[in-house]
Amino acid sequence: MNEEKRRVVIIGGGITGLSAAYYLQKEMLEKKLDIEITLIEASNRLGGKIQTVKKDGFTIERGPDSFLERKVSAGQLAKDVGLESKLTNNATGTAHILLKGKLYPMPEGAVMGIPTKLTPFVTTGLFSPMGKMRAAADLIMPSSGNGEDQSLGSFFRRRLGDEVVENLIEPLLSGIYAGDIDKLSLQATFPQFQQVEQKYRSLILGMKQTTPKRPANQPKNKKGMFQTLTGGLQSLVDAVEDSLNDVKVQKAVKVDEIVKKDKYHYHVSLSNGKTLKADHVVITTPHFATACMLPHADYLAPLTEMDATSVATVAMAFDSSAIKHDIDGTGFVVSRNSDYTITACTWTHKKWPHTTPDGKILLRCYVGRAGEEAIVEQSDEEIKQVVLDDLNKIMDIHAEPDFTIVSRWKQAMPQYAVGHKKMLREINGRLAADMPGVYLAGSSFEGVGLPDCIDQGKAAVATILKYYQNQPVTV
Repeated sequence: MNEEKRRVVIIGGGITGLSAAYYLQKEMLEKKLDIEITLIEASNRLGGKIQTVKKDGFTIERGPDSFLERKVSAGQLAKDVGLESKLTNNATGTAHILLKGKLYPMPEGAVMGIPTKLTPFVTTGLFSPMGKMRAAADLIMPSSGNGEDQSLGSFFRRRLGDEVVENLIEPLLSGIYAGDIDKLSLQATFPQFQQVEQKYRSLILGMKQTTPKRPANQPKNKKGMFQTLTGGLQSLVDAVEDSLNDVKVQKAVKVDEIVKKDKYHYHVSLSNGKTLKADHVVITTPHFATACMLPHADYLAPLTEMDATSVATVAMAFDSSAIKHDIDGTGFVVSRNSDYTITACTWTHKKWPHTTPDGKILLRCYVGRAGEEAIVEQSDEEIKQVVLDDLNKIMDIHAEPDFTIVSRWKQAMPQYAVGHKKMLREINGRLAADMPGVYLAGSSFEGVGLPDCIDQGKAAVATILKYYQNQPVTV
């Protein structure tokens, strides 16, 4: 292997950029490669939306609070940096749907809102008899057949009808992206549903066939499907940062422009007036920032038109005596057919018991989604009061919270519109031909969850190593 130095610049210090830096350093050390790695972050801290607050014995996540265990890369990263003993699964409990002022338990057997058991679906009060009959039409309806991309809304409305979509599926699925399911791409968000429909014709029968069955001797209170770290997700960021001994990390520095110098080499112009030479550039910033760094790449124009939703999380701590109407479960999501501003609420003290001192309660509410973002612009006090008013309709709270932490995330939730996957293929194809060695990764592209972002960082590393031997060295 060519032993001359290669220079890699990673732009963006969120979990994608951190993962790329960590795993590239790991490969460099294990294979004794001569690579100079630089990580550039515009803010004064790494981690992006991952931020943990420790206050009065509480552990509070401002951004994401967990990740799916079955997507193994996040748990693996935690193990790689020595945090395996800190991994913990969520406590299981009933999740609810809030519809027209009443909490309904999630029907047993529903997989992302799709029924796989008959009795819980027939007996739930979430749907009218006509709504249930309409959903049953999925059992005899042919598959859509063509396999083309479509919105989540159009796909599920065709299969199960408006009522099931609006009262169950939409609150669950749109909550992940804070988006409008009638605009979000099926293939870019939940392609497995289309694959199931294509293979089994019926979505209900297909999900029933493909959902793993719980062994008869397994207790119902098995561990949950999500994981986090007992020290908070910020501990993962800190551990990765502490391990980057062979990476030059520059914080509070922005990238102004990436300029192609010849076929394989680039100059990265920084806001501090300096310029970095690079053989490879991994861009992990949000899509709207990415396009600005490459003003001459007109094929990135679709990124400037891509929407991103603003949201906020509202964490409230109470003494346990403050809530007169306690509810059995771990939280609820809110149907759009309800007169509430909050979109969801997690009873964090029940879902993640390690986060909350004994005798205390921690609620984490969410506001803001596509078409309902104005709330995010209000003051902390105004947001707190709106959330309290909503909670009081359900939980009968008779005290001010011990404290409230409002976290705003402006343009934080990229919206994968119909055609998103095709757009990415075209952009990446043009980019590879025009600027070989420049790669796009991050939540704007191939998934918003922590494991999805980590996977994208690792994929960029794999591509860099693949071309390591063949690419001329920076001059």
